[in-house]
Amino acid sequence: MSAGEQGPVAGVPGRNWAGNVRYAATRRHRPSSVDELRRLVAGSDRVRAVGTGHSFNRLGDTTGDLVSLAGLPPTVEVDRERHTVTVAAAVRYGDLATRLHAAGYALPTMASLPHISVAGAVATATHGSGVGIGNLATAVAALELVTADGELLTVRRDTDGDRFAGMVVALGALGVVTRVTLDVMPAFDVRQYVRLDLPRAALDEAFASAYSVSLFTDWRGDRIGQVWRKQLADAPPPADDWLGTTAAAGPVHPVPGMPAGNCTAQLGEPGPWHERLPHFRLGFTPSSGDELQSEYHLPRAVAADALAALDPVADRIAAVLQVSELRTVAADELWLSPQYGRDSLAVHFTWTGDADAVAPVVAEVERRLAPYAPRPHWGKVFTLDPAAVADTYPRHADFLALLHDLDPAGKFRTDLLDHYFPISGGRLPPGRGGWRVAPPG
Repeated sequence: MSAGEQGPVAGVPGRNWAGNVRYAATRRHRPSSVDELRRLVAGSDRVRAVGTGHSFNRLGDTTGDLVSLAGLPPTVEVDRERHTVTVAAAVRYGDLATRLHAAGYALPTMASLPHISVAGAVATATHGSGVGIGNLATAVAALELVTADGELLTVRRDTDGDRFAGMVVALGALGVVTRVTLDVMPAFDVRQYVRLDLPRAALDEAFASAYSVSLFTDWRGDRIGQVWRKQLADAPPPADDWLGTTAAAGPVHPVPGMPAGNCTAQLGEPGPWHERLPHFRLGFTPSSGDELQSEYHLPRAVAADALAALDPVADRIAAVLQVSELRTVAADELWLSPQYGRDSLAVHFTWTGDADAVAPVVAEVERRLAPYAPRPHWGKVFTLDPAAVADTYPRHADFLALLHDLDPAGKFRTDLLDHYFPISGGRLPPGRGGWRVAPPG
């Protein structure tokens, strides 16, 4: 069946990666050129681009035209004078990193999994971990996108200032991004050590102990089960009794029962940045695969109190949890970034795939975190009140104005966007924009 017809199109997914969202698009497309994409966008009433489908909600869904950019040339262009790389939107971070490393360059951070597309990860402020490291979007120096009228627009950090800061983490609401320019740095090597059984009182010291640190817990006790320390290769290894922990005897996976071979090399074996900063290897299943995910970003200053607020419901969390990850992300000035204006603790939950069992626990977690101004990861499961979310984003009204300016007819809007960024006070109709598991078939 050719692109544009109703029904399946080769290379255009019908569901998200987790399988809990079935896309509602009536037409699917896989253009092979930017000009073809521009004509498609100009002629559509409703259109959304889909990348690798790693969102767990309906942020990327539409009832109109669903577009995969995987058919565009997967260009990667390194500019050695500007220390940047310009990459096609659909290129996965793992593939970009391999090309960059071969050229002697690196990105400052990677997400937990390298399987995600550059444009999709940037649009949702996806991140890694590190007290001094921003999310993936903070490396963006320029964006090229197709706007609602089919025109090709380029915005740059050095020329578009404040407007640029509103367009980087934009949730796909301002246009279809075709190319992204990222800052790069010289390539470097990393050693990864996994330590076990960290006292919660040592969280701050643990996070500050290495280039990138992630903590994993099952909420079944008052200690952190695993500490993944990703340190620069020339830094000394952790002491045998580091923070009262013990060294993992062999490679581990953060999700119980999953094969450690899916994960990046541990035990202090040095290796390139892009083969250590992610938790999972590009050619293998990331995380567990059968899951739902939620994540909330809190000011680091209230991290201890926020975690303590969840302790009374730890048993409820553990009952529907595969693993929980704690990470740090540095503050930035991108309007819709969950780290806007504040250094943050990211509290991540990898739930079981049972949406009915998970839903009331998500609601309880959100209720208990509410006093600490949580901001959700835009691509994951959350049900926070729209007014409460808006109150945590000082530039929320400015983004609404930008939406009206660049997409006055709402061509790129979705039910989820209407819920959290209502143009005229509308709210999500019952049963729309949700994240419940789609039926098989």
